[in-house]
Amino acid sequence: MAGCAAAHQLHLLGGWEVTIVEKAPFLGAGVRTQWYGGHPYTFGPRHFLTQNEAVYQYMNDIVPLRSVAEHEFLTYVEPDNAFYHYPLNMEEIKTMPDEGQVMKELDACQRIEGAKNARNLEDYWIASIGRTLYSKVIEGYNKKMWQVEDNREIDTFNWSPKGATIKEGSFACWDGVHSCYPYAPDGYNRYFDIATQGVQHLMLNTVIERFDIENKAVVIDGEKRRFDVIVSTISPDILMDGCYGELPFIGRDFHKLVFPVEEAFPPNVYFLYYANDEKFTRMVEYKRFTRHKSPTTLIGLEIPSHNGKFYPLPFQSEIERAEKYFRDMPEGVFSMGRAGTYRYAIDIDDCIEQAMEIAVVLKQGGQEHPVPVAKWREIDVFSQKDR
Repeated sequence: MAGCAAAHQLHLLGGWEVTIVEKAPFLGAGVRTQWYGGHPYTFGPRHFLTQNEAVYQYMNDIVPLRSVAEHEFLTYVEPDNAFYHYPLNMEEIKTMPDEGQVMKELDACQRIEGAKNARNLEDYWIASIGRTLYSKVIEGYNKKMWQVEDNREIDTFNWSPKGATIKEGSFACWDGVHSCYPYAPDGYNRYFDIATQGVQHLMLNTVIERFDIENKAVVIDGEKRRFDVIVSTISPDILMDGCYGELPFIGRDFHKLVFPVEEAFPPNVYFLYYANDEKFTRMVEYKRFTRHKSPTTLIGLEIPSHNGKFYPLPFQSEIERAEKYFRDMPEGVFSMGRAGTYRYAIDIDDCIEQAMEIAVVLKQGGQEHPVPVAKWREIDVFSQKDR
């Protein structure tokens, strides 16, 4: 998504000859719709969630979007043998077997003010909701998600603001946010075609053998190719031969399960989360997003692993390592997307927003004197949506 968005913005800007280098045999990576058992699916849920009206209009003009604002999350808590809505809400807290202890802790919590002083993810959640609720729905899930023994290792958490809020209603509302999914059966696939129509050189099934970032050059099939600007969507340590060490990521093992029922989840429930000692973290019923009609249903099951570079680790030490790479990048080199910026809370809309910002910078700086990546990062497109 990030690379296609950047290519499209350069095309709209005009005056650029664009080359896309893609290792896979297709564009779109995990956002591209595939088919299994007659069901359309993506690698993990890929709903379009944004507060940016311009970004929403941009995507909706290319791939018409339908609202999925009614969607709900449920989390299974094995000790209670119960599913609870997430974010948590007071209505269901009152049904918990340990309601008295939970309410006592909530009354003692400093909530939002206490969370501001947290030093790690565990401190943040306990200050927000108390130790009992933390142990029910947060502790085990995050240990699985980030493959850690102790959540105190996770010392960044502004990507997880739900802890400071407990809803009064029965489920979370998407106030002021476009929560959407494409009408088209093949999801966002049309976007990848439209976004790359102006690309002069599309190289699929292609691996870059070596990077010479200082000279804005790469080696492909033994040939060195130079560019005026490089837009990278891969981890920044790969661009620079890991000179500051490898940036760690969490991957995913993704399993597709077809069940002999028309629907498996309750109405409006799109996600089921599991906060216990199961190996998996989440299930998704794709029919909820796609509106696919079938007597069977497709469920995606996700298991955190070290298979792939999908989620940058939310450790301050690794974020600081990534910053070293960004500081060393020369003018005319832009690193974007979730892997490229080494930020967990980067989604489809953020990739588009970043691509738009790159186009602004190049328009202002011109082809001869591109603005350094450090200057672009000062715009801080990420601060607009600290989810």
